[in-house]
Amino acid sequence: MNTTSCFQRNAEKVASHRCDVTEHRWVNERYKYLRLKADADLAGVTRPGQFYQLKCPPIDDLQPFLLRPMSVYGVGPEAGTIEFLYSVNGLGTTAMATLAVGRHMDIVGPLGNTFVLEPGFKRIMVVARGVGLATMAPLLQHAAKAGIKITAIMSARAPQDLMREEFLRGVEADVHCLYDSDGSSSVASVESLVRELLGTESHDVVYTCGSHRLLMLLQHVLKDFPQTRGEVAMEQRMACGMGVCLSCVRLFNHEGEKQFLRVCREGPVFSIRNVVGEVEFG
Repeated sequence: MNTTSCFQRNAEKVASHRCDVTEHRWVNERYKYLRLKADADLAGVTRPGQFYQLKCPPIDDLQPFLLRPMSVYGVGPEAGTIEFLYSVNGLGTTAMATLAVGRHMDIVGPLGNTFVLEPGFKRIMVVARGVGLATMAPLLQHAAKAGIKITAIMSARAPQDLMREEFLRGVEADVHCLYDSDGSSSVASVESLVRELLGTESHDVVYTCGSHRLLMLLQHVLKDFPQTRGEVAMEQRMACGMGVCLSCVRLFNHEGEKQFLRVCREGPVFSIRNVVGEVEFG
């Protein structure tokens, strides 16, 4: 893969947008769906894997002053429409969850690079857990439109947390659902399933997001499948989202040596094989 194209950014299209909140609702007990409408053509400039920085509203004594990075869950069909699916678990998202339909939200983006999806691909695999489902949902839509077959491995704490329909959004796929509650999402079980699927049918790429454990597992497995690419959308705490503050650096194998790269600027999408991990599988 060409490094320049992997790290490409739509820097000339990054801007601040004042958006109207047109829909905001709970999906389940942990996740909310947010739909925004801007005057600009967000659908035309946003690609799978990219993210926006969202300004959370202050409420009572909560004053979240840093913008929150959030992966794009969907765009369109109208030019100015953009969607987010997020977990309510911190100061910023708690404040965000109070936004009522009809209010405004300021966002900055699109930021970051994108998943690589080539026209010649025949079948891809997505391995997702938790909010990582939202990050890869646009990828499924693009793959389906290109006629690419999809294998989807979805993991969650329990069936009620899975959000299968929210992930697929009508896309046909060979789906495998795994849960903590019955032990099917254990490292050993996931590794066995991934090896079986890759060994049975060729996959051009394996994509993942949302779990360091799954990332390290896939890095280990892909050593035995050199013909299959691997890409991960990294999740990392950020401040500026523009590559200036350096708060989101991670260590990678890059151009033959270990280098610290910024997840917001050089990523968030990286080759799975290039991530320097903290967990060893053997």
